[in-house]
Amino acid sequence: MSPPVCSGGLRFSDLGEGSKEADRFQENLLKVMMSIEETFFHLAEGCTQNCIIICDRGTMDASAFVTEEAWKKILDNNGLNLVDIRDNRYNQVIHLVSAAEGAEEYYTLEDNQCRTEGIELARERDRRAAEAWVGHPYIDVVDNSTNFQAKMRRLIAAVSRRVGIDTYDRLDPHSRKLKFLVKDFPPDEVFPIFQDFDVIHDYLVTPPNSGYQARLRKRGQKGKWSYMHTQRRVDAKGQIIEVKRPLSQKDYMVVCAQNLLAQRDSTHHTIYKLRRCFIWNNIYFQLDVYKSPCIPRCQGLILLETYTTIPSEQLSSQLPPFLNVSKEITKDPNYSMHYLSQVDYGTLPNGHPTNI
Repeated sequence: MSPPVCSGGLRFSDLGEGSKEADRFQENLLKVMMSIEETFFHLAEGCTQNCIIICDRGTMDASAFVTEEAWKKILDNNGLNLVDIRDNRYNQVIHLVSAAEGAEEYYTLEDNQCRTEGIELARERDRRAAEAWVGHPYIDVVDNSTNFQAKMRRLIAAVSRRVGIDTYDRLDPHSRKLKFLVKDFPPDEVFPIFQDFDVIHDYLVTPPNSGYQARLRKRGQKGKWSYMHTQRRVDAKGQIIEVKRPLSQKDYMVVCAQNLLAQRDSTHHTIYKLRRCFIWNNIYFQLDVYKSPCIPRCQGLILLETYTTIPSEQLSSQLPPFLNVSKEITKDPNYSMHYLSQVDYGTLPNGHPTNI
């Protein structure tokens, strides 16, 4: 979204980072960006065909170029809040790691008139841009661990996965969700930049033996919330397909309260979590802490999740060292939230749950 502004003769690098002029530039860039996006959002609402809106940059990017105090002032001046412009505005965020980090031989200033950063500054701004989006419910970080063509396939696979399109072997088959059991919750100061959220899950009734699961999720911080309706199934080839539909607050409070929540599955408890989101080694992690009101078997349960193409044997050395990771539980159904929420679930002697 920056080229229309930059092509008008404005260069952020000439304003002096941290200056009032630089802060004013980012505030106006944010307003231009939102205006352009909302034009496309409005057009999409009237479209009679399926469509997807892809934004090259997003609202949170501006926060990577100003101080935290200046960013808060920009939000206050324009009546904005983080949950709305970060979590509710976009269904998915994908951060493509700069070539300056891991593919340095391909980083150049020659083919981009808006790029002026040397490689060290590019790395710093890339890190800050990624951290700006920490907390979004569906963020994928695509690094430079593969060649560019494979990187693009991973990008397409990430989008396809979010919209529920079957890709099978046409794209990278190694991108997968991994889950780990964590023994204890360390103090805040050992974490990199993070965002904490309250998360509430309710499972809905689905036809018996259909292979479908359906749930509602309410996720927020500081009294601001985003809402999601998820349908999950396993296809004939054993691939898990999830279709996620964002809901407005009105949909959730009015439509869902009267209909979907009336279909709450009585064989499953409501699940309450603290979710901590952060980036480590260019990998996006979610740390889920089950909390009160909590059924006894989930007390103290801490699960770490990520999506990655990195082989398990390599990923183990890249897990956050400040977390006491007990074991990988990706394929253990006993730690599936669907099973954990079951009313008739049992407990292992060590206190961890088991399916009965």
